[in-house]
Amino acid sequence: MPSITTSKILILATHGYERSELRVPLDKLKKTGAQVKVASIEKDPIKSWDEKDWGDTVDVDLLAKDVKLEDFDALVLPGGQINPDVLRHDEDAMRIVREFVQSGKVVAAICHAPWLLIEADALRGRNATSYASIKTDMKNAGANWSDEPVVTDKGIITSRKPDDLEMFVNKIIEEIEEGQHDRRAA
Repeated sequence: MPSITTSKILILATHGYERSELRVPLDKLKKTGAQVKVASIEKDPIKSWDEKDWGDTVDVDLLAKDVKLEDFDALVLPGGQINPDVLRHDEDAMRIVREFVQSGKVVAAICHAPWLLIEADALRGRNATSYASIKTDMKNAGANWSDEPVVTDKGIITSRKPDDLEMFVNKIIEEIEEGQHDRRAA
């Protein structure tokens, strides 16, 4: 089993990510010793959305087009409404999501970020959760949606909202330490 202390984790985001949904996993996973990189569709720092207005920024370590699956053990997708909506229209971002899903590596999506899993057709027949406002989108994509803080299905982790971040990050750590997950095609 891999150790979280030696894991390499990718966070994929762009402007409009929910501040806490990127910052909390970034900070907590780094504190475990994991190497965490932020990828985006542009090289300049990306700006968060913090409750009702634009927030601070985070530096981008690499461009989505340059991400190589073999360099990472897990993918974390923060939510917010703007961030995943923009990313699901970007082919480089969607390539990353599809590759991680197909590989069996850990994929973790919170809030509205499961929109990326919907776009990748990764939820059909899987147990999942999300922010309540996209529940119908999730069900229409074939997910077995439930209103729980964190739902895991063969290494695909979904979570509802910032209030669930502690459980979300703990589940990411647990799933990474379990290793590769055999998944049937969605």
